[in-house]
Amino acid sequence: MNSYRFAGPLIRFLDPEAAHGLTIWALRHGLVRRRAEADDPRLAQRLWGLDFANPVGLAAGFDKNAAVVDAMLGLGFGFVEAGSVTPRPQKGNPRPRLFRLSRDRAVINRLGFNGEGHDAVAARLAGRETGAQGGAKGVLGINLGANRDSADPAADYEAGVRRFARQADYLVVNVSSPNTPGLRDLQARGQLEALLDRVLAAREAACVGQDRPTPLLLKIAPDLAPEDTAGIAEAALARTLDGLIIGNTSVELRDGLKSRHAGEPGGLSGRPLFERSTALLREVYRLTKAQMTLVGVGGVASGADAYAKIRAGASLVELYTALVFEGPGLAGRIKAELAALLAVDGFEHVSDAVGVDASN
Repeated sequence: MNSYRFAGPLIRFLDPEAAHGLTIWALRHGLVRRRAEADDPRLAQRLWGLDFANPVGLAAGFDKNAAVVDAMLGLGFGFVEAGSVTPRPQKGNPRPRLFRLSRDRAVINRLGFNGEGHDAVAARLAGRETGAQGGAKGVLGINLGANRDSADPAADYEAGVRRFARQADYLVVNVSSPNTPGLRDLQARGQLEALLDRVLAAREAACVGQDRPTPLLLKIAPDLAPEDTAGIAEAALARTLDGLIIGNTSVELRDGLKSRHAGEPGGLSGRPLFERSTALLREVYRLTKAQMTLVGVGGVASGADAYAKIRAGASLVELYTALVFEGPGLAGRIKAELAALLAVDGFEHVSDAVGVDASN
């Protein structure tokens, strides 16, 4: 992993999408590794019947095709969320469509659910189940999307649930990407309720015979109006959804950005998203009355960032953009910093800190 100190600056000279492709290739071929280190016991949790060695996860978007799940778990992540995966392969939006905003520690993307589709990802995961991918310990989530030209997006999500319910440890319905036209409309109360009813029914049918249904989460946008946030929380609670991921990239928050690509259309991620996404997380924690597992995403780049998300109501946190700037040792650094912060504040366990700031 020390080789990243030399390769990292060179990679950042490449086009961002080419750099990402090279990174995936290096991970697949074992060129980026770390020594296995035991996590601090205070970071462990059991959620949805799953054991998380630590609460630091890899957000969807990095490993769209589940090509490097075990390699990323090997870098110290407690869980990896692959995807978004659509039923059929699609190329996504025209290039260029990924922009590095170095001065802002941010990224803008308009990729548009580019990926290999259900068949390819399911085949790869089947290989992983037989040990072909190395079998590193950790939790796997599959983030589901809809094809751009789908006449019935809800049917695409149902298909994803049926396809991956027995391969994934948890599933995510992603209706919050800004790069597929009309997708965020599915967050509106009526459409969302109908969608959730369909995917939950698909989940129940796909999990017959399992000890428990595969956990199903919903990923929402950070740009919601207060009334929409309340509607989502109510719909999720009424259907006993397993969790919410807060949140996806933003189409707003452009004021004050310094990088030359700041005006590019697409979803903004990274440091500028931290305050808004954390405030939304805190509000959703209040609205759901601490009855639902929340995953905090947006601008996490340090143990202090992860700790702030946890104190705002997140049981788990995810990151992606910070890896672009901080490199593969980031998960380990965040875990060490987080454990130290918990100790300073007298928390014996990470779960004791969840939501302690939500009433402030």
